[in-house]
Amino acid sequence: MAGRFQKSPSRRGSSKLSSLPQSLDWLLWFAALTMATAAMLPFRDSLEKAHVALVYLLVVLGASSRSGRTLGLTLAVTAFFSLNFFFVLPYYTFMVAKPLDWLELAAFLLTSMVAAHLLSRAQSEAAEARNRAAEVDWLSAIGAEALNAGRAEEALGTMAAVIRETLDVTHCEIYLRDGADGSIRLMAESGAAPQPVSAGFPNDTAPGDDGNADARLPTGARMVEWVAESGRAVVERTDGGTRTAGDASAHADFDEVDLTNARTLLLPLRVHDHTVGVLRLAHADALPLDAPRRRFLRALSYYAALGVERVSLVADAETAEALRRADEMKNALLASVSHDLRTPLTTITALAHDIGKEGDDRALTIQEEADRLNRLVADLLDLSRLAGGALTVATEIEAADDLVGAALQRVSGALNGRELNVTLDPAEPLLLGRFDFVHSLRILVNLLENALKYSPASSPIELSVRRESDWLEFVVADRGPGVPTEEQERIFQPFYRPATSPPDTGGLGLGLSIAHGLATAQRGSVRYEPRKDGGSLFILRLPAADLAELSEVSPG
Repeated sequence: MAGRFQKSPSRRGSSKLSSLPQSLDWLLWFAALTMATAAMLPFRDSLEKAHVALVYLLVVLGASSRSGRTLGLTLAVTAFFSLNFFFVLPYYTFMVAKPLDWLELAAFLLTSMVAAHLLSRAQSEAAEARNRAAEVDWLSAIGAEALNAGRAEEALGTMAAVIRETLDVTHCEIYLRDGADGSIRLMAESGAAPQPVSAGFPNDTAPGDDGNADARLPTGARMVEWVAESGRAVVERTDGGTRTAGDASAHADFDEVDLTNARTLLLPLRVHDHTVGVLRLAHADALPLDAPRRRFLRALSYYAALGVERVSLVADAETAEALRRADEMKNALLASVSHDLRTPLTTITALAHDIGKEGDDRALTIQEEADRLNRLVADLLDLSRLAGGALTVATEIEAADDLVGAALQRVSGALNGRELNVTLDPAEPLLLGRFDFVHSLRILVNLLENALKYSPASSPIELSVRRESDWLEFVVADRGPGVPTEEQERIFQPFYRPATSPPDTGGLGLGLSIAHGLATAQRGSVRYEPRKDGGSLFILRLPAADLAELSEVSPG
């Protein structure tokens, strides 16, 4: 891993290129100016002022490139007076014989100063570019090392160590925020924790700089939770006071907090404007966070946020995989048990039938209970097939009245004299749909039996069929208690039973779940709606078909 953070060169970076002390450097360049002047003096009668100015300008640029702008400007001014004193008539005075000489002198002074300034600025920008390139390379190395870590938690540990060593702080902690319940968990730390200034955050907690003077921040570990919940950075000063960022926007990081005498810094870790964790930096004294380190911290904190999100995603994936495996085992168990139970139930039913022929009245009870168990087993088997995607669907064009007639015949035994009214859409001479007749019959029977279970015996059940655009709708209406709003999303889940259902209703709560699964397998649906003036509407929607389609598939 890369070593500790190295300060980038300052804008006076050119001075660091010199291996000489600054005072000696200045002395050498003034000596160079003096020697240039002395060398030109014997020939000043044959030299033009432009020649002298060019020599001086070379000295000024050389000094600027090696020792910085300050020395260059100083030499420019010195050369200006030297040019006037030694090479402009009258000699050895600061007067000029011709007014135009002032123009030449001024042009020289301005040119040399601008050249010294531009050269220094270009050197500073080049040094800054080199530093940025080095930072990018360094951050790329950190990212590669973090990604190469075997486990997401190990990558976070590496990141904590890198942040602590890079920023020269005593202690670094990285926390993960659980997206489900908002709890905070320490995932990685590096370095020994410094001794606290005081026990937690005392009562003299300072107000935030954002003006919330009445806000009182929580203490200790609760502070980390507060940062995660609010998305605002917090600073603890060396005197025990605190400061907070202004708001929870994406820019409410440490740039908005006064870091003067900051001893502890807590930063929310964000990915896509979502807080996934908290980074906590602590130091034995004031945090050494100058401008270059803050720039590094901003980049490193984003790496830490990505690492925390990776840990969270890995945990979610592992949980999902465990649930998937458990669901597969449950479906396999249901299918196996259901299949194995059908054989003995068939035997029991046959034996009860034979016993009934001999005049034993108890055979009827045995047969009824065996049939009930057989239906429950069939429901479990169908549910496991639906969950496993093993259900076979054969859709054909079928008539709605045939489906309704078959359903009425199936539920006739359960009516026990109760009224069941059927209404077909009078606007449609023949209601056709494209569906699996056996599965759709199962759905409709389940909906009718459900209505019979949960509605008063004195109220009729109503079944209507209608055409709605490209859909054929079977509506089963009852005057039962209905479904509370908070439970309407759950009624199609397996094993759901209303809390208010009577204990003698029977069944495992699979009817609606199987109906929903069978309808979905046919590109249809089953939905619930509250009925006006009380009761329930269960609507089976299947793809409709036109009479012309039936003619196309008919032979001849």
